Amino acid sequence: MFRKILITNRGEIAVRVIRACRELGIKSAAIYSDADKTSLHTRLADESYHIGNSPAQDSYLNKEKIIKLAIEIGADAIHPGYGFFSENADFIKALENNKITFIGPSSKSVSLMGSKTEARKLMERNNVPIVPGTTEAIKSVKDGLKISEEIGYPVLLKAAAGGGGKGMRKISSSNEFESAFEATKREALKSFANDDIYIEKYVENPRHIEVQIFGDKHGNYVHLFERECSIQRRHQKIIEEAPSSFVDDLTRRKITSAAIAAAKACNYFNAGTVEFLMDSKKNFYFLEMNTRLQVEHPVTEFITSIDLVKEQISVAAGNNLSFKQSDLMINGHAIECRIYAEDPLNNFLPSTGPIIHYIPPSGPGVRVDSGFDLGSQITVHYDPLISKLVCWSDTRESAINRMLRALSEYVIGGLITNISFLKMIIAHPFFRIGEFNINFLNNEFMSGLKKLDDIKYIQEIERVSAIFASIQKSKSSFNNLPTKKTDSLNQWQEQMYE
Repeated sequence: MFRKILITNRGEIAVRVIRACRELGIKSAAIYSDADKTSLHTRLADESYHIGNSPAQDSYLNKEKIIKLAIEIGADAIHPGYGFFSENADFIKALENNKITFIGPSSKSVSLMGSKTEARKLMERNNVPIVPGTTEAIKSVKDGLKISEEIGYPVLLKAAAGGGGKGMRKISSSNEFESAFEATKREALKSFANDDIYIEKYVENPRHIEVQIFGDKHGNYVHLFERECSIQRRHQKIIEEAPSSFVDDLTRRKITSAAIAAAKACNYFNAGTVEFLMDSKKNFYFLEMNTRLQVEHPVTEFITSIDLVKEQISVAAGNNLSFKQSDLMINGHAIECRIYAEDPLNNFLPSTGPIIHYIPPSGPGVRVDSGFDLGSQITVHYDPLISKLVCWSDTRESAINRMLRALSEYVIGGLITNISFLKMIIAHPFFRIGEFNINFLNNEFMSGLKKLDDIKYIQEIERVSAIFASIQKSKSSFNNLPTKKTDSLNQWQEQMYE
């Protein structure tokens, strides 16, 4: 096993890996930027090292400095978390050359899956269903128009090196094609330093279903069932659950078999996720493979009782998988909500500043993976994800009720969060009965979101409640408050939990 693991990430995922290391008796080393000097992961790790200025390119994306640090401190492995260098084949290859173990797949596997067009070719050769479209980059508007006519509108233009919803446009007719083609190429170049784009048939109102797979370096493969990831805004997931209420046993066998075939096709080892689109008739199509640990991995951990991070470390050390497919079964239902510092009433604009009051929920079946606590700063430099709230219960209905209870207990003061918005989604009748697809938020909320006075009211209550709580910490300030004002604040605080 490893002696020391350098964690090249921040926030909740860095904290998650640090805790796994501690339970395995492995020394953890963290890196931090100027903005993260006092962050939770910096304080929890056994060792912490300043890596650079606040912008990610000067710190968490400084490849040369990170590798040099790993060598200097004697780290024999690096865990990348997700984002940053987690799917960077050049970074992984550099580690391989320096004999530092990357806790993840090989650089070759990442390179194969990194290009969406190459991945589509590979899947097609290995009989994994793909969405009708091209497996080569489109070179001209003329070629794109011809292919789009053959496939039939609507179509999607997508960045070949893309992900996370960037470099993607829906085109409903030939009149839109030329302007969309040029705009998509510009966005692809800006986001991924690669302006190759390809065409896919637009699947109407699909579900986003993904399968967690795991392989070791000895040729053993398993799946850990599927996750439902259809609740998205701007192609970004905000609520995930496992298993999917839409997937029956027969479909589950088919889609998990396809995911294993995808992993074998690129000689994959360690944790990975194969993502699919699924139509209303339960036909599914390969979307992409994420060659890393997913943000939403806790829901899989809840229903399988497998610690995916510990398993990642064990497999990277050369061990066989600690379990077989026959050992796994679905136990209960788990839901995850991503808690963001952002304003749903202002186009989801990030909210920055210090957390002045923090009370996370707890109780049976409740887990909070957080990278922040009281006094932590949410800055403009990174993703505004504060934490992941995960709830488990024996049925989907009771898991939903538990999530509503936990969201109502969660208090974060000093920032605007999406907690109230998440409550509304979870409580929505269509969500409760599992009748939704990736267009659910756009159809049910987004067009009228600015008019939702109840969200605004709840947010105001949360702000006032946080202010009240911070005032209570100072007895002198509290005693100087007019009695009438204090009563009013108490009433608002009580309303928050109604």
